Amino acid sequence: MAHVEHLDHPHDTPAGEAHPSSDHGQQHPLGIYFKIWALLFVLSTASYLVDYFHFQGLLRWSLIIIFMLLKAGLIVAVFMHMVWERLALVYPIVVPPLLLLVLLGIGALEADYTYLTRGIFFAPATEQKAPAAH
Repeated sequence: MAHVEHLDHPHDTPAGEAHPSSDHGQQHPLGIYFKIWALLFVLSTASYLVDYFHFQGLLRWSLIIIFMLLKAGLIVAVFMHMVWERLALVYPIVVPPLLLLVLLGIGALEADYTYLTRGIFFAPATEQKAPAAH
């Protein structure tokens, strides 16, 4: 059996062993959580005001999506502690959703192009020009 020494002082840890207080993980000041909570409240209020002031069309949806992404980013960064993690852990979590958004954007552009050009190539027979008679 290994002999365990009694350590009277926290700095008396044997070489190679972790400090006893490091077992509990990082501690962050509560103030940052309250500030982020207040910012989330402000962003939620702004999102509600988009409907209250009856914004319509592209402006409405752009504002709603911007506020939604800001809130989601704050929650992931602070409350899920991603802002304090190593990049090796952050990249696998952040990059796939960003890649998905890029691919969805490309698909939306392609769908719009396809929708607009199908009227040219697949026009009803009544709208097609008759061949010129010689």
